[in-house]
Amino acid sequence: MTPRRPALWSAAGLFAFLALWEGTVRTGLLPAIWVPAPSAVPGALISELHDGLWLAAVGNSLTHYATGVIAGSALGIAIGAAVALLPRFGAAQAWVARVLRPIPPLAWIPFALIWFGASETAAAFIIGIGVFWLNYFAAMAAVRAVDPGLVELAAAFGQGGFFRRVAKVILPAASPGIFSGLRAGLGQGWMAVVAAELFGIPGIGQRMTEAAGLLATDVLVLYMLTIALLYGLTDLVFELVANRVLAWTRA
Repeated sequence: MTPRRPALWSAAGLFAFLALWEGTVRTGLLPAIWVPAPSAVPGALISELHDGLWLAAVGNSLTHYATGVIAGSALGIAIGAAVALLPRFGAAQAWVARVLRPIPPLAWIPFALIWFGASETAAAFIIGIGVFWLNYFAAMAAVRAVDPGLVELAAAFGQGGFFRRVAKVILPAASPGIFSGLRAGLGQGWMAVVAAELFGIPGIGQRMTEAAGLLATDVLVLYMLTIALLYGLTDLVFELVANRVLAWTRA
C-alpha cells in the first residue's frame, strides 16, 4: 500500500538515518576517526570553499565527466545503431565486442596513463569507455525493436531512401530506448569519475585521495555527498529534457 505522503515519509526516514548516524558517533560506538558525524560535514564544506578547493575539484571533475559522457555516448549510440542496421557490420564486430565488453573501465587506467599521462584526456577516456557500452547495447536493442511495419509504411509514403528512413522513422521510434541508455550512462559516468582521478588527475577523486591520506573523513564524506548531488542534478536536468523531447510518445 502506497503511503499518503511519500515525500514526508522519505524525509522522516532520512532524518532518522542521520540522527542514528550522529548518535553512534557522539556516543563513541562508531569512532569519529573512521566515520565523521554528519554535523562535521558543513564545517568541512566551509573550509574547502574558503580554500577554493571544492570549486576547483568540482570544476575539474565536471570537465572530465562532460567530455567522457558526450564522447562515449555519441560513439556508443552511433556504433550500436549501425550494428542493428547493417547486418554485415554487426557480424564483423560481434566477436570484438564480446572480447572487449567484459573488460571494466578501471582496467584501462594503466593504458590511459601511458597514452595520455595524468591528464584530463586520460580521465575522459576512462569515463567514456564505461559510458560507451551502456549506450551501445541500448541503441542496438532499441533499433532492433523498431516495428518493421513502420519502415514499410514509411516506404509506401515515399520515405524510401536508407538514410531518410533512419532519420525519419527508425531513430525517432528507437529514441525512448536510446534515451534510457543515455540516462544510465549519466550515472555510470559519475561512478567512473572518482576512479579516473585517483591517480593524480585533478578533480574530486584526487582531493578524496589527499583527504584519505590525512584521515580527514569529514572531507571524504563531503565529496561523496558532492558526487551524489551532482548526479542528482544531472539526472534531473536530463529527465526534464527527455520529457520534453519524448513528449510525442505520450500523445
